[in-house]
Amino acid sequence: MVGLAGLSADSVRVAARSPGSDRSTPGGRRRRLREAALSAGMLAPAVVVYTVMTIVPVIVALYLSLTDWNGFSSAAFVGLDNYARLFDDPDTTRAAVVTVIVAFFGSVGMLGLGLVYALQLKERNWANSFFRTLAYYPHVISSLILGFLWSAILGTNGAINNTLADLGVGPVGFLFDENLAVITLVGVIVWAGFGFNVVLFVAGLQTVPRELVEAAQIDGASRRQINRRIVIPMIAPVVTVAMVLNLVGLIKVYDIVVSLTDGGPAGATETIAYVILTRSFAGTDVGFATAQAVGLMMASAALSVVVTALRNRQDRAAAS
Repeated sequence: MVGLAGLSADSVRVAARSPGSDRSTPGGRRRRLREAALSAGMLAPAVVVYTVMTIVPVIVALYLSLTDWNGFSSAAFVGLDNYARLFDDPDTTRAAVVTVIVAFFGSVGMLGLGLVYALQLKERNWANSFFRTLAYYPHVISSLILGFLWSAILGTNGAINNTLADLGVGPVGFLFDENLAVITLVGVIVWAGFGFNVVLFVAGLQTVPRELVEAAQIDGASRRQINRRIVIPMIAPVVTVAMVLNLVGLIKVYDIVVSLTDGGPAGATETIAYVILTRSFAGTDVGFATAQAVGLMMASAALSVVVTALRNRQDRAAAS
């Protein structure tokens, strides 16, 4: 009885010290206030930096997009006139078409090549590690440098055309034929960026249960059937992430365009980002350039939302 009484007293004291028992006491309220202040203090620097570096610039850009401003004199409010000009300006329309082509085919190329490459290198050994590093290496180098490198290789007086000239063959217009220049731009972008997709896909492939693959092999499934029916569906979320990153990155591509083609020939490879930075801002038409930038930002956000929503709907349909 004494033991039970002592145990009961200990239980009461423990219960009295439990976190949920002192919520209404002054000490508990002070503790919660200290914890809330500590959490707010730890979050405050990140919130301040995010607000100053992201929220405030977006608000300023939205305002400037509604003005006629050359960057020096006072800004004159013009409402939605700059956005109306987006649909009437031929340079913007042409650049939008080029941007869509580059974003679509570049993203498809990086996804397809990256997935095929990753499926071949998913096993862990030194040879596969070497080829993964080899594929990822162009992604580490600056896009400007890659553009200058390929310009020296594919240009009119580049290494390939000089070699063809020695063989008595005329120069190939990799960079000075309007149609071929766009294809060349997409090809260089795919080569430079597919290694990042390889890294994502290899990481996703490591999460596929080996038991499922072995069971399918025992049932007589071929390697193609295993990849199509088991492996790829299981890494679908990784594919979605890679697709969104590719599309958003290619919609605003600029640096490799500058160093590879400089928007030529005759503006055939000018993207929206290129037009914004080299024409609108350089021409001191800051209000219109900001409207172009806001439109590009909204297109990127909408594209990300659409791709993610389609992926979620497919996941729900597969689960039902």
